[in-house]
Amino acid sequence: ILQMVKFTLFSISAGVIQIGSFAVLEIFIQDYWIPYLISLVLSILWNFTLNRKFTFHSAANVPIAMLKVALFYCVFAPVSTWWTHALADNLNAYVIEIGTMAINLVTEYLYCRFFVYRNSMNTNQK
Repeated sequence: ILQMVKFTLFSISAGVIQIGSFAVLEIFIQDYWIPYLISLVLSILWNFTLNRKFTFHSAANVPIAMLKVALFYCVFAPVSTWWTHALADNLNAYVIEIGTMAINLVTEYLYCRFFVYRNSMNTNQK
């Protein structure tokens, strides 16, 4: 439970980065998907760094762990870009963004817990 709480709190901080960068980028770039993808990448990097160290306490090879997370986003990013773009004409951009972030939170936690860090959790207790 503590692991889920930490992951959620770090994901909320990543969400703040995502929403903040999305808001700034949306001022300058009118196509929804470009600010979405840039803000998503920024939040991924932040979330990966904090969760690897503080939530999963993993000493796993960073490039391999990042590659595994990148594989998740090779599926999530195109699919979520498609649905956010499809919904953008009918719903408020922030409603779409927050809903997508909630789906990302749950699916990424499960993916990290049971695939990325499954065999390396608690190997770095520093």
